[in-house]
Amino acid sequence: MELELRVNNRNAIVKEIKREGNILTLAVDEVEYKVDIVKVNKEEFSILYKGKSFSIEVIESKEPKHYNVNTLYNRFDIEVIDNESRYRQSRMQSKHILNDNTIRSPMPGKVVKIFVKQGDIVEAGQPLIVLSAMKMESEFKAGLRGIVKEIPVKEGDTVENNQLLVVIEDLKEK
Repeated sequence: MELELRVNNRNAIVKEIKREGNILTLAVDEVEYKVDIVKVNKEEFSILYKGKSFSIEVIESKEPKHYNVNTLYNRFDIEVIDNESRYRQSRMQSKHILNDNTIRSPMPGKVVKIFVKQGDIVEAGQPLIVLSAMKMESEFKAGLRGIVKEIPVKEGDTVENNQLLVVIEDLKEK
Protein backbone atom coordinates (compact mmCIF):
# COMPACT_ATOMS: atom_id res chain seq x y z
CA MET A 1 0.00 0.00 0.00
CA GLU A 2 1.26 3.49 -0.86
CA LEU A 3 0.03 6.83 0.50
CA GLU A 4 0.94 10.40 -0.18
CA LEU A 5 0.85 12.43 3.02
CA ARG A 6 1.22 16.13 3.64
CA VAL A 7 3.09 16.44 6.93
CA ASN A 8 2.90 20.07 8.04
CA ASN A 9 3.96 21.72 4.75
CA ARG A 10 5.96 18.85 3.26
CA ASN A 11 4.65 16.01 1.07
CA ALA A 12 5.94 12.48 1.61
CA ILE A 13 5.30 9.14 -0.08
CA VAL A 14 4.81 6.39 2.50
CA LYS A 15 4.87 2.80 1.29
CA GLU A 16 4.17 -0.32 3.34
CA ILE A 17 6.75 -2.90 2.28
CA LYS A 18 6.14 -5.75 4.69
CA ARG A 19 4.09 -6.54 7.79
CA GLU A 20 4.67 -9.45 10.15
CA GLY A 21 2.49 -9.13 13.24
CA ASN A 22 3.50 -5.86 14.94
CA ILE A 23 6.67 -5.50 12.86
CA LEU A 24 6.18 -3.09 9.97
CA THR A 25 8.73 -2.30 7.29
CA LEU A 26 7.89 0.89 5.45
CA ALA A 27 9.57 3.40 3.18
CA VAL A 28 9.21 7.15 3.59
CA ASP A 29 10.43 8.85 0.40
CA GLU A 30 12.45 5.71 -0.46
CA VAL A 31 14.14 5.51 3.00
CA GLU A 32 13.26 2.22 4.73
CA TYR A 33 12.30 1.93 8.40
CA LYS A 34 11.54 -1.20 10.40
CA VAL A 35 9.33 -0.47 13.41
CA ASP A 36 7.40 -2.42 16.02
CA ILE A 37 4.02 -0.70 16.31
CA VAL A 38 1.15 -1.49 18.68
CA LYS A 39 -2.19 0.28 18.97
CA VAL A 40 -2.60 1.03 22.68
CA ASN A 41 -6.10 2.50 22.47
CA LYS A 42 -8.35 4.33 20.02
CA GLU A 43 -5.93 7.25 19.47
CA GLU A 44 -2.59 6.12 20.92
CA PHE A 45 0.19 4.02 19.40
CA SER A 46 3.42 2.69 20.88
CA ILE A 47 6.37 2.47 18.47
CA LEU A 48 9.78 0.87 18.96
CA TYR A 49 12.47 1.96 16.51
CA LYS A 50 16.16 1.06 16.90
CA GLY A 51 15.67 0.32 20.60
CA LYS A 52 13.90 3.61 21.35
CA SER A 53 10.28 3.83 22.45
CA PHE A 54 7.90 6.46 21.10
CA SER A 55 4.31 7.12 22.07
CA ILE A 56 2.16 8.93 19.52
CA GLU A 57 -1.38 10.18 19.64
CA VAL A 58 -3.37 10.32 16.37
CA ILE A 59 -6.48 12.51 16.53
CA GLU A 60 -8.92 12.84 13.63
CA SER A 61 -9.52 16.44 12.64
CA LYS A 62 -12.89 17.91 11.70
CA GLU A 63 -11.68 17.98 8.07
CA PRO A 64 -11.87 14.68 6.18
CA LYS A 65 -8.54 12.81 5.91
CA HIS A 66 -6.80 15.28 8.27
CA TYR A 67 -5.12 14.18 11.50
CA ASN A 68 -3.28 15.83 14.37
CA VAL A 69 -0.36 13.66 15.47
CA ASN A 70 1.26 14.39 18.81
CA THR A 71 4.47 13.05 20.30
CA LEU A 72 6.03 14.02 23.61
CA TYR A 73 7.80 17.02 22.05
CA ASN A 74 6.25 17.59 18.62
CA ARG A 75 2.92 18.11 16.89
CA PHE A 76 2.27 17.34 13.22
CA ASP A 77 -0.67 18.19 10.97
CA ILE A 78 -1.13 15.33 8.53
CA GLU A 79 -3.40 15.09 5.51
CA VAL A 80 -3.87 12.01 3.34
CA ILE A 81 -3.51 13.17 -0.26
CA ASP A 82 -5.54 11.13 -2.75
CA ASN A 83 -7.66 11.83 -5.80
CA GLU A 84 -10.67 12.74 -3.67
CA SER A 85 -8.74 15.25 -1.55
CA ARG A 86 -7.07 16.74 -4.66
CA TYR A 87 -10.51 17.19 -6.20
CA ARG A 88 -11.94 18.71 -3.02
CA GLN A 89 -9.00 21.13 -2.87
CA SER A 90 -9.45 22.15 -6.51
CA ARG A 91 -13.19 22.68 -5.91
CA MET A 92 -12.44 24.88 -2.90
CA GLN A 93 -9.92 26.92 -4.89
CA SER A 94 -12.22 27.26 -7.90
CA LYS A 95 -15.16 28.16 -5.65
CA HIS A 96 -13.26 31.13 -4.25
CA ILE A 97 -11.51 32.17 -7.44
CA LEU A 98 -13.79 31.21 -10.32
CA ASN A 99 -17.15 30.58 -8.66
CA ASP A 100 -17.20 27.43 -10.81
CA ASN A 101 -20.66 26.19 -11.75
CA THR A 102 -19.71 22.74 -13.02
CA ILE A 103 -19.00 19.45 -11.36
CA ARG A 104 -16.56 17.15 -13.15
CA SER A 105 -15.42 13.65 -12.30
CA PRO A 106 -12.09 13.81 -10.45
CA MET A 107 -11.25 10.28 -11.67
CA PRO A 108 -12.80 7.44 -13.67
CA GLY A 109 -15.76 5.93 -11.85
CA LYS A 110 -19.44 5.08 -11.90
CA VAL A 111 -22.45 7.32 -11.23
CA VAL A 112 -24.25 5.78 -8.24
CA LYS A 113 -26.98 8.33 -7.46
CA ILE A 114 -28.26 11.61 -8.86
CA PHE A 115 -30.28 13.66 -6.38
CA VAL A 116 -31.51 16.40 -8.75
CA LYS A 117 -32.94 16.83 -12.22
CA GLN A 118 -32.63 19.49 -14.87
CA GLY A 119 -34.52 22.65 -13.88
CA ASP A 120 -34.23 22.08 -10.11
CA ILE A 121 -33.19 25.03 -7.96
CA VAL A 122 -30.32 24.02 -5.67
CA GLU A 123 -28.69 25.66 -2.66
CA ALA A 124 -24.95 25.89 -2.02
CA GLY A 125 -23.87 22.73 -0.19
CA GLN A 126 -26.81 20.66 -1.43
CA PRO A 127 -25.85 17.09 -2.49
CA LEU A 128 -26.15 16.64 -6.27
CA ILE A 129 -24.48 13.39 -7.30
CA VAL A 130 -22.64 10.37 -5.88
CA LEU A 131 -19.72 8.85 -7.78
CA SER A 132 -18.08 5.51 -6.95
CA ALA A 133 -14.37 5.21 -7.71
CA MET A 134 -11.57 3.09 -6.28
CA LYS A 135 -14.00 1.30 -3.90
CA MET A 136 -15.08 4.64 -2.38
CA GLU A 137 -18.24 6.66 -2.84
CA SER A 138 -17.89 10.44 -3.08
CA GLU A 139 -20.80 12.85 -2.77
CA PHE A 140 -20.50 16.10 -4.72
CA LYS A 141 -22.40 19.18 -3.61
CA ALA A 142 -23.45 22.42 -5.24
CA GLY A 143 -20.88 25.18 -4.81
CA LEU A 144 -23.47 27.90 -5.33
CA ARG A 145 -27.20 28.61 -5.36
CA GLY A 146 -28.57 28.10 -8.85
CA ILE A 147 -30.63 26.16 -11.37
CA VAL A 148 -29.52 22.75 -12.64
CA LYS A 149 -29.00 23.39 -16.36
CA GLU A 150 -27.48 20.12 -17.49
CA ILE A 151 -26.85 16.58 -16.25
CA PRO A 152 -25.18 14.76 -19.17
CA VAL A 153 -24.92 11.47 -17.24
CA LYS A 154 -27.40 9.06 -15.71
CA GLU A 155 -27.26 6.63 -12.79
CA GLY A 156 -25.16 3.59 -13.68
CA ASP A 157 -23.03 5.41 -16.28
CA THR A 158 -19.28 4.85 -16.28
CA VAL A 159 -17.44 8.18 -16.44
CA GLU A 160 -13.92 9.21 -17.37
CA ASN A 161 -11.54 11.53 -15.55
CA ASN A 162 -12.68 15.19 -15.84
CA GLN A 163 -16.00 14.23 -17.46
CA LEU A 164 -18.79 16.77 -17.00
CA LEU A 165 -21.38 15.59 -14.47
CA VAL A 166 -23.56 18.60 -13.57
CA VAL A 167 -23.87 22.23 -14.76
CA ILE A 168 -25.51 24.83 -12.53
CA GLU A 169 -26.55 28.32 -13.68
CA ASP A 170 -25.90 30.92 -10.99
CA LEU A 171 -29.16 32.63 -9.95
CA LYS A 172 -27.24 35.89 -9.40
CA GLU A 173 -26.63 36.09 -13.16
CA LYS A 174 -30.38 36.26 -13.87
